[in-house]
Amino acid sequence: MPASIFSALCSRFGEQLFHEQLTRDETPTIWTPQGKIVPVLEYLRSEADQPYRMLYDLTAIDERACKSKYNGTCEFTLVYHLFSFERNAFLRLKVALRGEFPSTPSVTHIWPSANWYEREVFDMFGIRFDGHPLLRRILMPTTWEGHPLRKEHPARATEMGPFRLFPEKEDREQEALQFDPEEWGLQRQSDDSDFMFLNIGPQHPGTHGVLRIILQLSGEDIVDAVPDIGFHHRGAEKMGERQSWHTYIPYTDRIDYLGGVNNNLAYLLSVEKLAGIHIPQRAEVIRVMLCELFRIASHLVWYGTFAQDVGQLSPVFYMFTDREKIFNIIEAVCGGRMHPNWFRIGGVAQDLPQGWDKLVREFVQYFPKKLKEYDKMVMRNAIFKARTVGIGVFSLEEAIDWGATGPNLRACGMDWDMRKKRPYSGYEHYEFDIPTGQNGDCYDRAVVRVKEMWESLRIIEQCLNNMPEGPYKSDHPLATPPVKQYTMQDIETLIHHFLHVSWGPVIPNGEAMIVTEATKGWNSYYLTSDGNTAPYRVRVRTPSFAHMQMIPYISRGYTVADLLSILGAMDYVLADIDR
Repeated sequence: MPASIFSALCSRFGEQLFHEQLTRDETPTIWTPQGKIVPVLEYLRSEADQPYRMLYDLTAIDERACKSKYNGTCEFTLVYHLFSFERNAFLRLKVALRGEFPSTPSVTHIWPSANWYEREVFDMFGIRFDGHPLLRRILMPTTWEGHPLRKEHPARATEMGPFRLFPEKEDREQEALQFDPEEWGLQRQSDDSDFMFLNIGPQHPGTHGVLRIILQLSGEDIVDAVPDIGFHHRGAEKMGERQSWHTYIPYTDRIDYLGGVNNNLAYLLSVEKLAGIHIPQRAEVIRVMLCELFRIASHLVWYGTFAQDVGQLSPVFYMFTDREKIFNIIEAVCGGRMHPNWFRIGGVAQDLPQGWDKLVREFVQYFPKKLKEYDKMVMRNAIFKARTVGIGVFSLEEAIDWGATGPNLRACGMDWDMRKKRPYSGYEHYEFDIPTGQNGDCYDRAVVRVKEMWESLRIIEQCLNNMPEGPYKSDHPLATPPVKQYTMQDIETLIHHFLHVSWGPVIPNGEAMIVTEATKGWNSYYLTSDGNTAPYRVRVRTPSFAHMQMIPYISRGYTVADLLSILGAMDYVLADIDR
């Protein structure tokens, strides 16, 4: 790791306090004493040279069942991932926690984005954060017993016994649903005020998924807002602990279910980094082409539904028709459509079929005309502009404080795209620009996404014209499974095929996290292996979770009608929030 980071911490706080850990992804990883974590984070956030201004993620690991844990004295590990734009580097801080239900200081006074991350760690692991303003469950119901990501918590419904709704349980659940503003952090006003509380959701239209937002209103003006998430929570991280490294791939498709293979890529890059697998060039180009097709497909859903949110009905039908053209290509190549589950450890499932280039070329030639048509229909529409210009504004500093990434960050003027700044899968070989906005409002967020579709077309065309020959999967023994035709000729390959299909590959000890530029922002899978056929810990960091946490902050002072514009411009997916 760069000596300057570790040396700066040792110089400031004392050399004996910190310990470096080497990791597979080569991210600087520093063990920090629990009593020093708050001043260390304050120093890194504001005082250090080239500071780490963004809290990218905060999670925990239950170490009690790990066969080869790095720190043998702790029951839990708290993990902070920070990012420095000036250094273009991540930093991983670890804190050893001891005891069955440990506690640690809250850092919500350093980063507002820490609020939800700490609540999630409390909900999933039972770790308390002293000084947190509202430490309550965030994904699970308030009546849930236990903390799902602790190792003693069941991983399957069959381990929990049949569900029975006894009258006493029904009464308890109904009582828990009663709304009390103080429990949600809202302040009840005096009886003679015009303030009222309004529930929006949980329903799909207008909220883009099963989401509930509690509004505190003064007339039509929003005084405060509280998103109630968790309705779509399916335990994706817990399922990662009971699936093999290979069989977990289809589960990733359902995270950002509009992003398709982009989910596979974020997961597989981390697996491949752990295993030391090199990806053939042809497989990399195929992956990039499919990811960019899905980026356009996802943006088309956002484009049409956003226009619908602010009053235009026609665009969504036109844009979904064009999305079907992309799905026709995906289906011809992968066999699936929304969730093709097509990327594999070490490459892709099959080679490109005959005629793939004709389908892609037809789309590349067809789509620019449609984008120009939609620009006139939506972006230049006076009503659309009236509903979006100057609405939901946040600055670049606020975006970084809240962990905003992707188009929402670039709409504030920062040309930061992981495909350019920290290239992966060969993105450094492609020519494309990074669209940015200036005002950080709903309209600029729309402008950035529309321009991104043009850039994705450029990348796809380069893939089309420069598709290399060669294998579509790595010949590394941990790439699962080997190419089928070789199993009939070589007994070693046949044995590997049998073991990988039966048990899955055994990934070496270690941890890794590769961050990708997904359709909605930065996405990553922080994976921990203890040398088994399944991950010991799967942490899914999604952009939508951070973006939804911003909604109360950027909605105050606007109207209920403006809220729909703000929600639509954020471009989130509930499965990407809840996982």
